[in-house]
Amino acid sequence: MPRVAVVGCGYWGKNLVRNFHALGVLSAVCEEMESARATARAIAPEVPIYSTLQELIGKNHIDAIVLATPAETHYSLTKAALEASLDVLVEKPLALNYREGLDLKITSERRGRILMVGHLLEYHPAVLRLRELLAAGELGRLAYIYSNRLNFGKIRTEENALWSFAPHDIAVILRLVGELPIEVTCTGGSYVTPNLADVTVSCLLFRSGVRAHIFVSWLNPFKEQKLVVVGERRMAVFNDVATTDKLVVYDQSVDLSNRQPVLRRGEKQVLKITDEEPLRRECEHFLSCVQTRQKPVTDAESGIHALRVLEACQTSMLLNGRPVVLSEVVA
Repeated sequence: MPRVAVVGCGYWGKNLVRNFHALGVLSAVCEEMESARATARAIAPEVPIYSTLQELIGKNHIDAIVLATPAETHYSLTKAALEASLDVLVEKPLALNYREGLDLKITSERRGRILMVGHLLEYHPAVLRLRELLAAGELGRLAYIYSNRLNFGKIRTEENALWSFAPHDIAVILRLVGELPIEVTCTGGSYVTPNLADVTVSCLLFRSGVRAHIFVSWLNPFKEQKLVVVGERRMAVFNDVATTDKLVVYDQSVDLSNRQPVLRRGEKQVLKITDEEPLRRECEHFLSCVQTRQKPVTDAESGIHALRVLEACQTSMLLNGRPVVLSEVVA
């Protein structure tokens, strides 16, 4: 089995430490803060802990690195790990701009390394089932998608809500639609930290005619994580906050009778999905890719696609919501 080191044992990193330890492959943890080091010791008391990535690489023989560090460090740490001939799973976003992401992709290919991005939702059983429904034509022609990712906190000061919350939803929407948008618009508001958006609404237009919007906020009075997929025949709702009935299909659509719209309301159907932890599936997939050298589902290219959309949304927001064509931002 591959020997894996997790860099970062904070808010999200501790979950990665837990999973890779349970899978029997955790060989080291890298963490500077004493409180997080104590968390790592509690989860995996027998695993050595290092303070820096350089120390970890120099003193411990490992095959792969998992990065759960602040977004602004993703590029430099991923680059260093790839240059050390290590496979890498890096949390979203892959980097903070498209060109850095492209450089990481080129570096991974040049070094013959696996580079995977932690777009967690793509490993959720409900999202996998949604992909099956669309592929089988169960919803009919795809028309519209919207997602809400709202909460009260966790408020960040180094990145805005768009970059913190939206990458998961962007990755899933791109996967479901099967193409990049041709144009985006985005507006946002800053209420806690000047010039750092706490609330954003992004709208995506695809060449196929599909539209999508993504509403994210960490200033919402309640938690909501909901993805709605509207097809010409049926509609599906994935409610990740719900304890039961996470994925529901509504047999309803709009028909035209004598050129007048007629609402058709049928029965709703709760689809059964497994309760397997998406993060465990993601970790297992990474290990499988390291062993077989297969391309990850959420590979560097998917990370770059998400970055292109994020950059275009950020540009639109800075221009007070002016539509931005993706080719105008990056080529």
